[in-house]
Amino acid sequence: MKRKSMIVAIAAALLWPSFGAVSAEEARTIEDESIYDALVDRYFNKLIDNDYEVDATDPSTFSGGDFAGMESEIGHVRDMGFTVLSIGGVFQTASYDGKQVIDYANLERHFGTSDEFQSLIETAHSDDLKIIVDLPTQTLSEEHNWASSNPEWFSENGDGTIALDTGNGEVQQALIEMFQQFRTDYPIDGVRLRQSEELSPAFVEQFSAAVKQDGDFYVLADAEMEALPGFDAVVQPGIEEELRNSYRVFDQPLSALPDLLEQSAGNLIQTDSIDGARFTADIVESRGYPPTRWRMLFAQLLTMPGIPVVQYGSETAMNGQAVPESHQILDKAVEKELIDYIANLNSLRNSSEALRTGELEMLHEEDGWMVYKRSNEEEGWIIAINNSSVTKNLTLDQDIIGEGMELRGLFENDIVRPNDQGQYRLTLDRELVETYHITEKRGLNMAYVATLAVMYLVFMGFLWFVWRKGKQRKADEAAKKQQANKVQ
Repeated sequence: MKRKSMIVAIAAALLWPSFGAVSAEEARTIEDESIYDALVDRYFNKLIDNDYEVDATDPSTFSGGDFAGMESEIGHVRDMGFTVLSIGGVFQTASYDGKQVIDYANLERHFGTSDEFQSLIETAHSDDLKIIVDLPTQTLSEEHNWASSNPEWFSENGDGTIALDTGNGEVQQALIEMFQQFRTDYPIDGVRLRQSEELSPAFVEQFSAAVKQDGDFYVLADAEMEALPGFDAVVQPGIEEELRNSYRVFDQPLSALPDLLEQSAGNLIQTDSIDGARFTADIVESRGYPPTRWRMLFAQLLTMPGIPVVQYGSETAMNGQAVPESHQILDKAVEKELIDYIANLNSLRNSSEALRTGELEMLHEEDGWMVYKRSNEEEGWIIAINNSSVTKNLTLDQDIIGEGMELRGLFENDIVRPNDQGQYRLTLDRELVETYHITEKRGLNMAYVATLAVMYLVFMGFLWFVWRKGKQRKADEAAKKQQANKVQ
């Protein structure tokens, strides 16, 4: 697998100039992004100064993760190729996940200081990573500092939390003013509005217009819903359930996916909800093999239209049926195979405009065997997914691939050239995904052949040298033995 990882990385680097890569100087749009969704408290604990009554053995309480820890380990996110780091709620809160806000004017002391938060943002920006925070409004603490002076702004949820009435004009203005000041203090790049399906559409539109006045800024939803004015992206309705059902075990039908893929462009696509059960729990329940299942799912997620959102711990196959069990502390001391696989897929996606925003053409879907094309005017890809227990084949006509072209697989190292009829025959073993780059048909690579020939001659010369040295050594030993016999 390490060899394959190296090959894909080199391929992406060599092909980069011909792909539609977004440079650091260019303004990325939301469709160019891939999001890593984390919780500060569960990412990494670096400082003990802010570990107030922390209990890492109790999953329902603060475990010690902080801004400094997230900054020190931000390379984990960067190296996997993500472009946005979503860090959850950061306001003073009664809960480790940041949802039960007590005071919007202060940062949570368990997470760190203002200077440490600023430093995290600066480090992220230096790595060309954008930072997004959550804005909870519907699960606030009963101790929220606005509740005593403005009780009419709130309603009770019945679980010990309270919700702001975002249809109230005074609430809308208070939230807008608060967050504008927060943006002034901290140069973050976006916000995710929590429980977005419960918010007043008028509030969303006004809030978005206000916070976007001074530059590029993303306003995202956290729920599956129809698009609303003010949101740059919402979660694609139905996508999480269908992806999880399709890939939890092999020989599952993929028949519901083509329609969803046709609708997913511009939407957030995710599979491992941070608010519920982990996909690994689905796999275990179905008696599947998590590494293989996750590879299939990541290949789908990072090559289909839409903005991928990957929850922290997905790269380590984190398990858990429900919160807080599904909010384990991130363990990076694991096999790197899945992490490298994500990095390779993201490398291709980041370097290819066609994989980010290109057209989708569904070529085949039957019995867990799905093939589709992503393309624009400059480049094209064929994505083949065999989610079955048997080897699958598909013949593609020349008008799909193009005359004088060939398919170069970047993960299984397969090269598909046209037969005498100009057709391309794809063959893929069980439970595999291949990403084929459509490229001009190449003749024999003489430079490569010459290099191999030189290496072969050098190797044979080395073997001859070793043989000669061995033969000489044996002759010398025989001469010494003969001389010793004469002396006796």
